[in-house]
Amino acid sequence: MVRLLWVGLAGLIISCSPKSSVIKSLRETEKNFKDHTGFALYDPVKKQNLIEFNAEKYFTPASNTKIFTFYTALNLLGDSVASLKYEQRNDSLIFWGMGDPSFLYDNVHQNQKTINFLKGRPEKLFFASINFCTEALGAGWSWDDYPYYYSAERSPLPIYGNLIEIKKSSLSILNVTPKYFSSSLTSSLQLHEEEEIIRGVDSNQLTYYNGKKLKNEWAIPFHTTNEVVANLLSDTLKRPVLLIQKPMPRRATTLKSIPIDSLLKVMMVESDNFIAEQLLLQCAAILSDTLKPEIAIEYSKKNLLVDLPDKIQWVDGSGLSRFNLFTPRSIVTLWDKIYSTVPRERLFKLLAVGGRSGTIKNWYRADVPYIYGKTGSLSNNHCLSGFIITKSGKTLIFSMMSNNFVSSSTELRRQMERILKNVYEKY
Repeated sequence: MVRLLWVGLAGLIISCSPKSSVIKSLRETEKNFKDHTGFALYDPVKKQNLIEFNAEKYFTPASNTKIFTFYTALNLLGDSVASLKYEQRNDSLIFWGMGDPSFLYDNVHQNQKTINFLKGRPEKLFFASINFCTEALGAGWSWDDYPYYYSAERSPLPIYGNLIEIKKSSLSILNVTPKYFSSSLTSSLQLHEEEEIIRGVDSNQLTYYNGKKLKNEWAIPFHTTNEVVANLLSDTLKRPVLLIQKPMPRRATTLKSIPIDSLLKVMMVESDNFIAEQLLLQCAAILSDTLKPEIAIEYSKKNLLVDLPDKIQWVDGSGLSRFNLFTPRSIVTLWDKIYSTVPRERLFKLLAVGGRSGTIKNWYRADVPYIYGKTGSLSNNHCLSGFIITKSGKTLIFSMMSNNFVSSSTELRRQMERILKNVYEKY
């Protein structure tokens, strides 16, 4: 009788353990949302896997891809960003873009080094782009996302974030920045349901449509070509910038711009796709004379990520591509590598904070923040991974990935929040 009582109590304790409670919630998630859910929880101090639920299976990571870009950039780019490489030849200055996304981009810190350099040079200015060897839009990106701010084109010399910003004044006047594109804006007599501005697929022609639902501002990627960049630079600098087809010499001088953390923070906290894509080009430029993301990806896979538990399928810097595939346990392993090399004080300042900042500002609220990490969202997919500081004071690493749900993303996020709050309370 005593033995039976002990066995019964032991079974009750096991069934109520934190691990079983979380796994039960994960199973309920798959049942209720009819999705695919993966979860991994890891203790970096004990080097111990605490929970694994479909942790070995592949998921579309969305912007969790930026964690891989983040780690590669941390290893290759040093403490500041390369803006240009240049060579003076007699009365000419030839310069090549290094993919620096910060150049006149309002979303990040500006120190004016690049703009002042180009303004102050007495030579004739020539822009060469022969080192850019990739497509403006990435493989696996949704083609019809081209007019949305989160799908800005990749380019060798980005300027203004490769975006056109349009704001409506109190007098309903449309103000265009940069002004260079003002002449591209025309109005249509056609009435739309929502007030909108539509850009041509392969041009920078902008058409304004009046609508019942009003808007006050738009951010639209411009279509980048060498001619557009040269003309836009000329208009900004108030001096001619000409195009030239010339290979970049090995001894070209490098111009540095802003501290790397200024870009990493915006990429990770605000999930800026444009910065992520350009940073991967920056990494490629360190490894070769060519701006091509595959160069950075292949180097990272062979030299920095060989110890991940599962082979990764990685194709872009931002996670816009649905071709990316990672497992939760590989993401946890990557976070552990980052945590062991980047001081905690620096690292946590570069991440979104639950209830406080970035893409989880309105989630995981608490008097003392307990979630630091990176989200990833595409239609029908949502992921969150990073660090959870439990009620007992432990710092654990987690990755939770949900793919192919058809309910609202808000409901899915609420379920994630409940599960992670459970981890916070019981670990």
